[in-house]
Amino acid sequence: MRHQRLRFGRGFRVLFEHRRVQAAQMVLAPGASEGGEGNRHRGADQWLYVVSGNGVAIVAGRRQRLAPGSLLLVERGEEHEIRNTGRTPLRTVNFYAPPAYTGAGKERPAGRPR
Repeated sequence: MRHQRLRFGRGFRVLFEHRRVQAAQMVLAPGASEGGEGNRHRGADQWLYVVSGNGVAIVAGRRQRLAPGSLLLVERGEEHEIRNTGRTPLRTVNFYAPPAYTGAGKERPAGRPR
């Protein structure tokens, strides 16, 4: 068993991973965005769960509003951007299968889960 209490500081932070999945948290300030043109995970699917705040996801050219309780799947290879459109921080928990980032937050090459 592994456990971690989420503290939602600033930015993106990898929490921990197991062989086939990785957990991370992300905080976007009001008006901030993450991703955009050319942003895609070539080797992993991403599940994004909104804990608090409001925003919009643009995935493969389609827009989806985000609010607390929203669950979004960004499939491997889909270009995407997450924007905070609210007045408070947008806080999300993200799962990547297989792991997509190093512990330092650098993206891993496709086909390199560890």
